[in-house]
Amino acid sequence: ASDENDEAEFFDAMEESPAFITVTDTSGTNHTQLRKTRRSRIPDKPNYSLNLWSIMKNCIGKDLSKIPMPVNFNEPLSMLQRLTEDLEYSELLDRAARCDSSLEQMCLVAAFSVSSYSTTVHRTAKPFNPLQGETYELDRLEEYGYRSISEQVSHHPPAAAHHVTSQRGWTLWQHITIDSKFRGKYISIMPLGNIHLQFHSSGNHYVWSKVTSTVHNIIVGKLWIDQSGDIDIVNTTTKDTCRLKFSPYSYFSREVPRKVTGVVEDRDGTAHYILSGTWDNKMESAKIVDSSQGCGGSEGKQKTVYQTLQPKVLWKKYPLPDNAENMHFFSSLALTLNEPEEGVAPTDSRMRPDQRLMEAGLWDEANAQKQRLEERQRLERKRREAQANQALEEGQNIEDYQPVWFEKRTEGTTRESVYVYKGGYWEAKERQDWSQCPKIF
Repeated sequence: ASDENDEAEFFDAMEESPAFITVTDTSGTNHTQLRKTRRSRIPDKPNYSLNLWSIMKNCIGKDLSKIPMPVNFNEPLSMLQRLTEDLEYSELLDRAARCDSSLEQMCLVAAFSVSSYSTTVHRTAKPFNPLQGETYELDRLEEYGYRSISEQVSHHPPAAAHHVTSQRGWTLWQHITIDSKFRGKYISIMPLGNIHLQFHSSGNHYVWSKVTSTVHNIIVGKLWIDQSGDIDIVNTTTKDTCRLKFSPYSYFSREVPRKVTGVVEDRDGTAHYILSGTWDNKMESAKIVDSSQGCGGSEGKQKTVYQTLQPKVLWKKYPLPDNAENMHFFSSLALTLNEPEEGVAPTDSRMRPDQRLMEAGLWDEANAQKQRLEERQRLERKRREAQANQALEEGQNIEDYQPVWFEKRTEGTTRESVYVYKGGYWEAKERQDWSQCPKIF
């Protein structure tokens, strides 16, 4: 408490604490509302053993979204919530919004793009595949200045659209389709689609996409996850670029595991910053002061040698909460994502019964609910297909499935056809008018 507020009393939050504590000083004029307290734990994960191989051996080469999997291999979050978890280090974007130099801004955007992988290092369980029309909102205006809404816009292939607006000077949106293949010993997960980020004051518009994630040791041994590939970030306004290279893990390599390196260049291809770090811990940037052609490159090519100033830390991972190993290795943000909240849409992932039962440790009940929901979705899809076929026979034109909060448009910078937010969600929430929402649970 600050000195001016000496007379106010503060209490330890009780187990069943109210969402707000109001503290009034004796003069009766000053009301301080403390922030909503969010939960910091969920029930411990039960210790059920089930052999993944017994289910997976019939699925080699298949698309994983079409395989009915028991919740035993899930974590109690949906893919929409996992997508929202990318915002864990949103303060990097708040700092980037205040940058005068677009090249410094690029360094922070690059660090943000890497930070979204930091939570995955122990997270080998699969998020729930959202039902078509499922939504997820995260309103953190009070704490972090942003509000996020996402919706599952297609079921096959699984695709989600996501829109975030921040009062601290930026807007982020993405339309991601997940392509996952089982290859025998490992599963590869390839998110297809671009992430867009625009800063309000400068208008700088950044575009990048995600790398491939691989889950190893499906048959035998401990599951582990790796990220590999390149992320090309382009500032479409100034034409600055940054290529980040995620080095695949190699047992024989002397390199630091989970290494990420990158170079920030201006529109003329002049390098200004070197980025280095690991996707599970931290990223640093070092300003280039001189470059020269060295020798020793592969195939007779000359290597460029950069002379830099001391590196500065751009981003460092927060430590995991106590007991995280028994709570699906969730970060502090992840623990709050499925916390029940009043006033959210009836299609919100928090309302999903199988996921809620799984979080509570009731896995048999969760599996029964998961089968019910998936069967219901299959019947709904068949009904829509039959309607479309009948309309075709009668020479009528029937519209495809239309999401509630997003619509298809051609993206101005990349010319791709994507689902973008059409507005209206927060206004509907304000009125508590959810009449547009389908009944999906």
